[in-house]
Parts: sequence; structure tokens; C-alpha cells
Amino acid sequence: MPGLTRDLGIDLGTTNIIFAEGTQILLQEPTVVAIVIDEDKMVEWGQAAKDMEGRVPDSIEVVRPLRHGVIAEYEVTETLLGYLTKKVCGPMRIFRPRMMITVPFGVTSVEGRAVHEAGIGAGSREVYLVPQPLAAALGVDLPIATPSGNMVICLGGGVNQMAIISLNGIVSGDSARTGGIELDEAIVNYVRKRFGVIIGQPTAEQVKIKIGAAIPQDQQLSLEVQGQDQVTSLPRPVVLTTDDIVEAVQEPLADLVKVIKKVLEKTPPELVSDIIDRGAAMCGGGSLLRGMDKFLTRSIGIPVYMVDNPLTCTAEGAVKALEMKDSLRRSLANS
Repeated sequence: MPGLTRDLGIDLGTTNIIFAEGTQILLQEPTVVAIVIDEDKMVEWGQAAKDMEGRVPDSIEVVRPLRHGVIAEYEVTETLLGYLTKKVCGPMRIFRPRMMITVPFGVTSVEGRAVHEAGIGAGSREVYLVPQPLAAALGVDLPIATPSGNMVICLGGGVNQMAIISLNGIVSGDSARTGGIELDEAIVNYVRKRFGVIIGQPTAEQVKIKIGAAIPQDQQLSLEVQGQDQVTSLPRPVVLTTDDIVEAVQEPLADLVKVIKKVLEKTPPELVSDIIDRGAAMCGGGSLLRGMDKFLTRSIGIPVYMVDNPLTCTAEGAVKALEMKDSLRRSLANS
């Protein structure tokens, strides 16, 4: 009975999980779970669990069940998916939903099967997998069905991906299992080396969001953060500026550029010509770093622009992929 089942697009990311249906975002939460260790029971999830990071007693563990875009904690992922699916769909006794779940480009068959089985275990009757760059391209309405080159750069929390798409398929692509979390770690290391102060990853993430940039900015922002003195172990404040963050993230950004250039080297010249004319679409949370579009444009010599819906386009594209799964069959997996 086609009108009674629901078609869900799910962007299963390292840092965020997003449910979409049609043109509507149903749910968007951090992919974080808090578990009572002795009882092996989930007590919080999403933003509430993320707020607990670094602040819990030994009896509770805060877990990110995905690492580098793939499932690291299978049972936790299945439990979380099942809970969120019920939250979105209500009780599913008869009409279970169909799911299109995004996976990083280049995942192994074992990693893909884990996502597929987690979707089935969460209550779906059919599960399909779509590469995130392809879903993102659909989510921003790139003309991927035509014989022309479309470039997508997805900057996620756990994995950075880029792909050249033509005729509903990925011609060349790559994924680097680094992402926004690596930028946070670079900031943590920079603050420790330069100021002798230890800060946590959540603090580094907030600094990146509030004052961070990929290139020097005309407006210099600053922020005072509290850390732990490396020598005395006592609390000590430190003031960070935008230029500090720019300097801190240069190494991981240089690694990102290398991967993008590697993809372009494998791309047929005709498609590269199309991309130079059209530019490359940039999405994901990492695209929100100030000046990221200008940094990549200078580094690879191709215009890079941020899409209108950088955080949700992949989930929205997953819904579209489910609607046109027959024409995308070569690029999907449902094993």
C-alpha cells in the first residue's frame, strides 16, 4: 500500500544524524549517546548527551557510535537509529518505513553491511545506501543526470569527501577519514604547544565555531577560554584570536587540498573543463568555517561556493535518491 508507508532519508554522520521526509527535516541531532555502563542502557542521546561530554561520572560513558563516517559501535548505532525512527514515525507495527541512508564514498562491503543491518534492526522494511557526495548533489539540485561534470566537496565531522558526478554516477572520488574533529584536535594541540594550556575537544569546537577561519580575516575576533595549565594542573584562562585558529588548522587543511587535487588528477579533462566553468559545490559543517570557500578556490584553482543548505542537503538528497532509486541503481547498494 504505497500511501501508508513512509520514505525517510537519513544522513548518518559522525557528528550529526538528520532525518528527512519529502522536503521537510524531521529531526537533526548530534550523533552522541550517553550510556550507563553497568546496565548497558542508553540514558541520553543527541544534544543532551553531547552536553555531558567531559562532565560525567565513571558510571556513565558518552559515546560517538560512528567514527570517520562508519559504524564503530554497532549495537549503540542500531539502538539510536531505532529510537529515533520510532520518535519520527511512531509505533511501526504494520507499515514500516523505507530508508535511504548515506554512507561515505568508498566504504567497504563490511562497513556498508553494518549500516544496512542497523537500518533493518531499527525497524525499516527496506534499506538502501547512497554515497554522501551523490546525495549532496541531489540535495542541491545539481544536474547529475546530464553528461557534464559536477563536483561536490562534503566537509563532515569525521570524513571529508569529494566526487565528480556525471550521468547519475560518481566518475572519480575519494574520502579522507579526517574532518571537523581533526580541526578540533589541531586547535587542542596548538593551544597546548603555544600556551602550555590543555583544553578539551568540545571547547576547541566552540572556539572554531565562534572565532575560527581558514584564512586571515579583516575582522579579528578573540575569545577567552578556560583550560588546565600543563605544568601546575591548575585552571588557567587563555585568550585566543582568529589568527591563532587560522595558524592551528593549516596542516589539516593542506591535507584536504591534497585529496581534492588527487581526485581532479583522476578526472577526464572534459569533465574538469565543466567544473572550471560551473565551480564546485561545498557542503557539510566544515564548509561553515569562515573563508573556507576562498581558501579552497585559491588552493585548487577552481571556484568553490557554499550551497544554500550545507547542513541538510545530504539528508534531503537521500530522500530524492529513494524516489529515483531505479535510475540510480548502479550507484546504490541494498545488500
